[in-house]
Amino acid sequence: MDPAARPLTASEKLDRLRLLRSENVGPITWRRLMARYGSAASALDALPDLARRGGGAKPLRICSLAAAKREMDTLASLDAKMVFLDEADYPPALAAIEDAPPMFCLRGALGLLGKPMVAIVGARNASANGQRLAERLAADLGRSGLVVVSGMARGVDSAAHVGALESGTLAVVAGGVDVIYPPENDGLYRRLITEGAVISETAPGEQPQARHFPRRNRIVSGLSLGVIVVEGAPRSGSLITARLAADQGREVMAVPGSPLDSRAQGPNGLIKTGAALIEDAADVLRILSPLIARPMAEDRPQNYASSPPATIADSTIDAARPRVIEALGMSPVGVDEVIRLCTLPPAVVAVVLLELELAGRLDRLVGNRVCLIA
Repeated sequence: MDPAARPLTASEKLDRLRLLRSENVGPITWRRLMARYGSAASALDALPDLARRGGGAKPLRICSLAAAKREMDTLASLDAKMVFLDEADYPPALAAIEDAPPMFCLRGALGLLGKPMVAIVGARNASANGQRLAERLAADLGRSGLVVVSGMARGVDSAAHVGALESGTLAVVAGGVDVIYPPENDGLYRRLITEGAVISETAPGEQPQARHFPRRNRIVSGLSLGVIVVEGAPRSGSLITARLAADQGREVMAVPGSPLDSRAQGPNGLIKTGAALIEDAADVLRILSPLIARPMAEDRPQNYASSPPATIADSTIDAARPRVIEALGMSPVGVDEVIRLCTLPPAVVAVVLLELELAGRLDRLVGNRVCLIA
């Protein structure tokens, strides 16, 4: 956490929320807009023209002031807090990932965000032994000063939360911060918002959809120094979280299991490809102790409110746009490769990509890759 970060005014929070909830504005685009225009208010004013210049077929839907106020009022009624990207309470580890959520909502103990975290994830259909091990690992790691992060799913996730309730645990949910999923975790959810914390980047009341879970998983891994996988199929959400953790430069750890149990295929495969083999909390602490001591203040993003907006002439962007579009296709390509092919300044390419995304013509993928939308 950064105690020197300037508090945002209510008006600034409202503008930032409107920008975030506007059509085609994802986490990376939000960050690019804030860097280019210096404030959410200026970015909101620029959205229609940017989408038009990118070739948008219809006017961009911009979140209304009334809709943003309703969301803020709902969160206030839930006693939920909004934490924005360059605020003091935003965890530096999460801020360091390329697609960090511009804002998340939190119900529960805000102070947990300032502590080192470790994620424990695994199979929803976990075995009794798997759940018992996850609960014991979480309890031991919690007593060692780590906040345990998971996704409040059935099986391993729930067991990890239960094990760490006494010391501190944080659930990242795929729906709104007030939506209990799965329904049978109602009791766990109630304990989390009083003894731990629940966070979400989606609007309150929003039901979890399939597309929300991979996005949820990047936050689970992004908050954490490392991810521990306890059971899981090779194509499960737990393995997605592990891959995201590796992409984010986090430690990947796995509990081995019997080759006769299909739920062990995921962690066993991770170990074969380089994940650390974990049997108890002591193994985890040996790996994470050097990271716990490492300061992460250098990872904090810029303070947009105090940064001068970038200025690039419209004529420069107009001349660059055809070259950038020619370098793109339906297959994903790295932004750095686009810059190299076009021999254009990175800031110019970034603006053209921003226009195309706001126009609904470009998709951003993990790993700083982009592709055109058919």
